[in-house]
Amino acid sequence: MRRRLTARVLLFDPQDRLLLMKGRLPSDPDGPGAWFTVGGGAMPGESVLDAAAREIVEETGFRTFELGPVIWRREGPLPLATETVWMDEHYIVARCAGGDPVRHGWQADEHALIDDIRWWTHAELQATDERVFPPGLADLLHDIVAGRLPETPLAIAW
Repeated sequence: MRRRLTARVLLFDPQDRLLLMKGRLPSDPDGPGAWFTVGGGAMPGESVLDAAAREIVEETGFRTFELGPVIWRREGPLPLATETVWMDEHYIVARCAGGDPVRHGWQADEHALIDDIRWWTHAELQATDERVFPPGLADLLHDIVAGRLPETPLAIAW
């Protein structure tokens, strides 16, 4: 099984709102979709921090941001359009000035499979009945929003 090194970004604005995207998998393009963090796969030779910075620019249009550390790691199989891939996700905290994200850096598959992108408050995440990834994100954010970052990345459930 192919392994995919992935940067997932917990991108916060000055009000501690988190930017999430809602989309569907290529393996289930007609599915209901779920909310997930900005980010994507690292290119060959690219570090997860470099991938995180590139993905922020491509998926939001924001060019000014501050990357923090990798705080969580998550691994597991994900069925994509033609294969199942072993995902090796690294969650990175980042901060930006906020504002409206733009979609002009999106690839064709992102335009086809991503339905929405918006800022969420912690309270909204705690109250939503919609699917959000990673599972339990609202509970995981308590320490992060309070500024308590782990010294080494924590393993979180697939």
